[in-house]
Amino acid sequence: MIDERIGVELSDFAVGDVNPASQWFSGETYLAVLTNEQVPAFNVTFAPGCRNNWHIHHATKGGGQMLICVFGRGWYQEWGKPARELHAGDVVNIPANVKHWHGAAADGWFQHIGLEIEGEDGWNEWLEPVSDEEYAKLV
Repeated sequence: MIDERIGVELSDFAVGDVNPASQWFSGETYLAVLTNEQVPAFNVTFAPGCRNNWHIHHATKGGGQMLICVFGRGWYQEWGKPARELHAGDVVNIPANVKHWHGAAADGWFQHIGLEIEGEDGWNEWLEPVSDEEYAKLV
């Protein structure tokens, strides 16, 4: 569907409002709460080149995050590992306590459904931005 605010055709999931965590993103991002029942699920929309900062989903037991890619092309990277290119239909399982980032490719919009995996003593730690130099190396 075409979101009238941004004039771009994206997935059928709602785009939502400006992401309330946008201070932890490099670029334009939107967040739609799909559900807070059972497994909280959110559609995150990234403008071209937008990515979130390095961050960690902490938990003492269980926890983590799952990404289900629904539109466009993006990237996911764990600290110390090469970046993984993402496309609609890809799923990323992120264990608790793993430093990582994710976001759009430089040339197009990207959307993923983020699922918060229940864990004990869970909290998110936002860290440094992904540098422009590091991001520019991705094709």
